Amino acid sequence: MPRQKLDSTAVSEKLASVADWEIDAGETALSRTFRFANFSEAFGFMSRAALVAEKLDHHPEWKNVYRTVEVRLTTHDAGGLTGLDFDLAVAMDRIASGTGTKH
Repeated sequence: MPRQKLDSTAVSEKLASVADWEIDAGETALSRTFRFANFSEAFGFMSRAALVAEKLDHHPEWKNVYRTVEVRLTTHDAGGLTGLDFDLAVAMDRIASGTGTKH
């Protein structure tokens, strides 16, 4: 099933569900930096998020340095944001809220 790129109106509507995420100027990606108490919490977050990403068959661009995880979500084959990006962002927010993340 092809992934449908969201138009500006749909992106604006979905942004309300991911208030801590930033959108780039071209509306092609969402990004957020998560900070945890330590490396173990950051790695645990990434492990749990990876399970969700695999289930969605939608994988983040991310980088981890010690207790910080930088995440960028986009749907490359659609050329921008799709519902999957927002679904994964919401799931990551839920996972992080259970681990004591700082903004």
